[in-house]
Amino acid sequence: MGAPGLIAAFTAGAATLAGGRALVHWGIRKGLAAPRVPHHTEPGALGLAFETLRIGTENGKSLHAWFIPGPARAAVAEAEVATAAAPAVLVMHGWGGNAALMLPLARPLHEAGYATLFVDARCHGASDDDSFASLPRFAEDTEHAFAWLSTRAGVDPARIALLGHSVGAGAVLFAASRTPQVAAVVSVAAFSHPAAMMRRWLAAKRIPEKPVGRYILDYVQKTIGHRFDDIAPVTTIARIRRPVLLVHGADDEVVPIDEAMQIYAMRGDTPVELMTLTGDHESFADLEHHMGRLVGFLDRVLAVGPSGL
Repeated sequence: MGAPGLIAAFTAGAATLAGGRALVHWGIRKGLAAPRVPHHTEPGALGLAFETLRIGTENGKSLHAWFIPGPARAAVAEAEVATAAAPAVLVMHGWGGNAALMLPLARPLHEAGYATLFVDARCHGASDDDSFASLPRFAEDTEHAFAWLSTRAGVDPARIALLGHSVGAGAVLFAASRTPQVAAVVSVAAFSHPAAMMRRWLAAKRIPEKPVGRYILDYVQKTIGHRFDDIAPVTTIARIRRPVLLVHGADDEVVPIDEAMQIYAMRGDTPVELMTLTGDHESFADLEHHMGRLVGFLDRVLAVGPSGL
C-alpha cells in the first residue's frame, strides 16, 4: 500500500470509531510488513558441510537456521568434541533479507576457524510467520539462537560473537545489551535510531509527518511494546560491556554513515571500534575484501590463534 492508501486509511479511521481504526492499523501493518524472500542458495553450494535446523523462539514459533562447524572440528570424533570447542559467530540478516543473503561471510569465517550459525528471523526466509516483525523480535530470535549455540557440542560458549546487518545490526546490539554472555558484536550498517529510519521511510512514501506520520510512529511503538528511545543503537551501545565493531559503508544512502558516527559517539565505556568501507547498504562485496580486518577483530577479542585455541 502506497502513501495515498495509508493517508486515505488514516482519514477514514479519524472519521469513524473502532472499524475505522482497525482499517488504519491494517493499512499500517500492510505498508510496513517485511517482504519474505526465499533462499536462493545454501552453504553446500559453497562446498561447506552444514546442518539445517529449527530453533524455538517466542510465541511458540521456530526459526530456520544453518549451522556450519569450524573446519578443524568437522572431522573430530564425537568423543573428542568437548576438547575441541571452537569460537563461533551467529549471523543475523536485515529487514526483508534471509540467511542465504549473508552467506558471502560463511567461507571467510569458516577458513578463519569459526563455527557459524546463519539464522532467519521470524517472518523471513524459511522461519515461521508471526503477527509482525520488529527490531525487538529480531533481538528475541537472536537471543534464542544464541542460547541454542551456547549449548552446541564443539562450540565454546564463552567465545560466541553476534554479527548483524541493518535492522539485524540494531537487533544484535540490543540483544548484547541484555545478554552479558555474548563475547563480542559486529554491527554492519546499523541505523542510529528507529525514529530516524521511520521518518526516512515516511518521506520516501510521501507521507506527511503531521498528523499521519506521527500517528504511525506512535502506533508502531505501541505495537512492538518498546519505545524507540530504549531500543535505539545510540542507547543500547553504552549498555554493552564487550567489544563492538561498527562497520559502515561510506556510500550508504539508506543509512548515512553519519549514523555510525552517532552510535560511536554514544559508546560510553563500551570498547568500540569503527570500520568505514567503500560500498553501499546492501552490498557485501566490499566487506568480503575487508574480511581480514573483521576476522582480525574477532581473533583479537576472542583470543583466537596459537595461544587461544
